Amino acid sequence: MVLDIKWSEVRKLYPNQFVKLKSLSSHIKDGQEIIDDMAVISPVPDEMATKELLKSKGDELVYHTIHENIVLEIRQDVGLRSGFAR
Repeated sequence: MVLDIKWSEVRKLYPNQFVKLKSLSSHIKDGQEIIDDMAVISPVPDEMATKELLKSKGDELVYHTIHENIVLEIRQDVGLRSGFAR
């Protein structure tokens, strides 16, 4: 069962630590994605945060509860040029 929870509640439940989350809803503002509702997958020890982030897929992310909001920068994909310089 997935529980829809707000970030302010997550911060109270898991103070000053990383948590792995599944984004349930978000919105875009000024080139940033702001996560509104989420489900907590698990708390993550500091030393495992990078590894867990790299294993995350799709709408999963690892974020630290020190932040007041979950705000993600949206990056445009930069493609590789085909062909070679001559």
